[in-house]
Amino acid sequence: MAEELGRITRPATANYQGKRKLLLAPLVNLAVPAESMPPEGAEILARYWDQVDVQVRAVQNALGSVTHVYHENLPEGGDAGLGYLEATAQSSHKLTADLIESGAVLEATESMEILAENLDLQRCLMQPLMSPAVAGRLQEWFGDANRRRYDFVADAIDNTLSEDETGLLLINERHQVQFPTDIEVIYIAPPALDEFRHWMQNWSEQLQREMAEPPAEPDDPDPPEQTV
Repeated sequence: MAEELGRITRPATANYQGKRKLLLAPLVNLAVPAESMPPEGAEILARYWDQVDVQVRAVQNALGSVTHVYHENLPEGGDAGLGYLEATAQSSHKLTADLIESGAVLEATESMEILAENLDLQRCLMQPLMSPAVAGRLQEWFGDANRRRYDFVADAIDNTLSEDETGLLLINERHQVQFPTDIEVIYIAPPALDEFRHWMQNWSEQLQREMAEPPAEPDDPDPPEQTV
């Protein structure tokens, strides 16, 4: 069962000695790329990652350094994985790079085959379908692919995180990873997380209202002057 960071007091740190620890920081859901986000949202997002960094450092001071980083959507770890995060302008890149510079290892978390299957099925389900039977079969297939994908993530963590080590998992909030029972999961949820959720909801609703409004009719041009 995940424990929130705020509940970890100094006397309780002894309870983690010798155990496998996993910090879990949510990857916030972006409706648009971070660089295309309005300034207010970008500012909250930046504050969120600053706060995640502070909380990760606090846990490291209490429980020991992060030795493994697990990031969703990475079929490759190491330099290749870090390069992907940088090339795709992931907000989590700086935190990941800082931890690697301090000695952590970026691990592969995904099977490329399962990930590609999952993404293709998502695209199919976004299309309008005439047959309920086809839609149902696709949904079942997607559910199975999703389960296999998150099983792969859990196995990647289980196979690389050793006794008395601390890892960091960066993954979407709706993940379905079932962690091994001997791993102590510590959920990182800084104040800016709720702030960003609230902002994102308001912004999405505003965009929907704007799209629903009929376009304004252009003003009638001035009639041509009559000449005598």
